[in-house]
Amino acid sequence: MTTENDWPVGAELPGKTYLLTLATLRAYAAASGDTNPVHTDPDFAASTPFGRPIAHGMLLLAHVMEMLAVAFGRDWITAGRLRVSFRKQAYVDRRVSPWGKVTKWDASTGTVHVAVGCRDEAGRELLTGSAAVSLRADQGSREVHP
Repeated sequence: MTTENDWPVGAELPGKTYLLTLATLRAYAAASGDTNPVHTDPDFAASTPFGRPIAHGMLLLAHVMEMLAVAFGRDWITAGRLRVSFRKQAYVDRRVSPWGKVTKWDASTGTVHVAVGCRDEAGRELLTGSAAVSLRADQGSREVHP
């Protein structure tokens, strides 16, 4: 049975760091159908206020979602809720890291509340928000294969 001791307030979710390469942005554009040249064409992006390609916001969100899925497994997939705001653009050839920190444990519902975000290597918050996941009493397998 999952208890507050499994996810105490202040606990940090394990995350990874990702390098946003032009190849990654092009692959994401092809997979998502979002082929806006601001993401994939350095010449076009140079003519925009950004001056260089920027990552898709949904790509950053996918990294946050992966972190939550790894931390909470199937419970995240079946009973997770997420709200985010996009704050700043993420530039190509920069590293980004999703983060999560437990802010509340609701014992009456078995719900863990988490502040989430994604920041770049300079520490700029690219997106921020909150997540909540209701954890099952029967925690057979938490595994999710991202």
